[in-house]
Amino acid sequence: MPAPDPVRSCTSRRNGVRCTRPLGHPGLHRRHGAMWSDTGADPLHCPGSGEPGAPAATLDDGFPGGRALCPQCLRFVPLDADGRLVEHDTSDPDETDDERAHARDWFNTHGW
Repeated sequence: MPAPDPVRSCTSRRNGVRCTRPLGHPGLHRRHGAMWSDTGADPLHCPGSGEPGAPAATLDDGFPGGRALCPQCLRFVPLDADGRLVEHDTSDPDETDDERAHARDWFNTHGW
């Protein structure tokens, strides 16, 4: 039986906590009773940008392809020539379902 499609959830964060509502939801963002509007959300720019990093362990198919795991947003991010995480946002609206499935498999294999 194939794995279910990854759930696409809202990318808004407040104080580093991600909204648990579906992507594109109407109204306020929420998580465990905390609610916030877009104006109260964290900036999209990830504070982990520019921090030192190292390529993450790979899955059998090579994922994540030399990228490092950002400890702030838990995304796989390329490294610059100095081994630092490139500038990035806490979420990527163009992230594919395949990328999300690979990330899920990576966390299930290697943990947090």
